[in-house]
Amino acid sequence: MSDLAAIWCASVALACAILAVTRPAIVHALIWLVAALLSLAGCFFALGAGFAGAVQILIYAGAIVAVFVFVVMTADASPEALARERARLAQGWRRPAAAVGLVALPLALGLLAGGTSPAAAPDSGPSLGAILFGPWAVAVEVASGLLLAALMGARHLGRRREEP
Repeated sequence: MSDLAAIWCASVALACAILAVTRPAIVHALIWLVAALLSLAGCFFALGAGFAGAVQILIYAGAIVAVFVFVVMTADASPEALARERARLAQGWRRPAAAVGLVALPLALGLLAGGTSPAAAPDSGPSLGAILFGPWAVAVEVASGLLLAALMGARHLGRRREEP
């Protein structure tokens, strides 16, 4: 029964993620993103990984979405800005698509080749902390610096320009 629940939650998460990417209104996209993240938490709970589900809700559906709400609040949503952004997106989709292909191709080849299975996920807070602040401490700090830089960049790009 839990396998069926996990498959159901995964299909809901996939549908919500597709809707989050395809919605033109940023607030609607954010709501679909929250639904996708909560559906993934449901997948974790259905598969018996309660700790991972709780971390999914607290970190992603809570903290990361709060950062996205901050970005939405500071973004310039004027019709002129939206028209400029749509024109940029219509022109520049080839490079990001190539970057996704460069990342996804080795991953797909590794999965098809039957690589080694990943290590078991931590099942408690102290074991997660020991992993994140032990061998992965530098990567965690670099990721936090990148998130801070992205937040500052979003604030800088989203501020309203005062006309002289």
